[in-house]
Amino acid sequence: MGLRKKSKNPAVFSHEFVIQNHADIVSCVAMVILLGLMFEITAKFAIMFIIVQYNVTHTNIGEEIDSVSFYEYGFKDLATIFFYMLIAIILHAVIQEYILDKINRRLHLSKTKHSKFNESGQLAFFYLFSFIWGGSILTGEKFTTDPTLLWEGYPHTHMFFQVKFFYICQIAYWLHALPELYFQKVRKEDIARQLYYICLYIFHITGAYILNLHRLGLTLLVPHYLVELLFHASRLFYFSDENKQKGFTLWALLFVMARLLTLTLSVLTFGFGLARADTRDFSVANGNFNTLTVRISCLAAICLTQAWMMWKFINFQLKKWREHTQNQIPRKKVANTKNKPSKKEYNKANASNGTVKTESGTSPRARKAKAS
Repeated sequence: MGLRKKSKNPAVFSHEFVIQNHADIVSCVAMVILLGLMFEITAKFAIMFIIVQYNVTHTNIGEEIDSVSFYEYGFKDLATIFFYMLIAIILHAVIQEYILDKINRRLHLSKTKHSKFNESGQLAFFYLFSFIWGGSILTGEKFTTDPTLLWEGYPHTHMFFQVKFFYICQIAYWLHALPELYFQKVRKEDIARQLYYICLYIFHITGAYILNLHRLGLTLLVPHYLVELLFHASRLFYFSDENKQKGFTLWALLFVMARLLTLTLSVLTFGFGLARADTRDFSVANGNFNTLTVRISCLAAICLTQAWMMWKFINFQLKKWREHTQNQIPRKKVANTKNKPSKKEYNKANASNGTVKTESGTSPRARKAKAS
């Protein structure tokens, strides 16, 4: 793991060497790109990695001349996404080394809980940052109060700087999560589960970005990230103290509400809004993808994803309910055995003046005296 004290010196370029020093290697690559800004020959290539591309300036001529900068997307965005993916790997290593590892040493968790704690810790930081950033963008947008703006004026080819940079950082983060499965030595039984949600994030966020549905994507991501933040924060508290489970109850309620909100806005946008729009011609050059096939595909992808999430949610709740039921059965048995009197206590309770009583509480029949 990068930025850690190494006790061993593995062979150069071996698997262990790359895993231990991956943050240092990535930092060197990022520094090379930044150094490219210092030379005129390489600056035009280096700037493509660092600065958001495809700037479009609109000039509004009225009483006062006002220019507004918008951004579009293109192939150069791949270079920008690559650079910020390197930054995400470095930040991942810093959070792991200086925050999560120190907490793990105090908690003394098992290997299974240790892996889940690291996963929830990294995701909690990301969801918190993304929720605050996305929420600040939504507060300045009008479509939060007027849902019709989600489809009116489509295609929405022009984005503000904050919106485009938000999407680039989102794609970069979830792409960085793929090599982190190798760098963090994730257990084999956890790889499939993590790959599922990583690929789903990449697929949906990239789809919203390319299909010019960034308004709908941003509106759905912010409440979703809030729910996920609450879940992983609750799991972190649970690992520190297993009695702290109240956060899961609130998460379960908000989870269902977020799924209903996602389905409602998706059906309104694809089933009614875009279906009745005037521009329903497929044109890559104009960024218009408003066709029946695209709308049905997008709506089906969202509905299937929500159904899969609800299925996982129900299984999770059933598992927790079974565990709770199994824990209650031994407690009842222990309570019953404690309430049951022992043989000595039973004999003492039934003994009266040296005469032992029967189960019905009556004394045994006295023997007749022998006749002399």
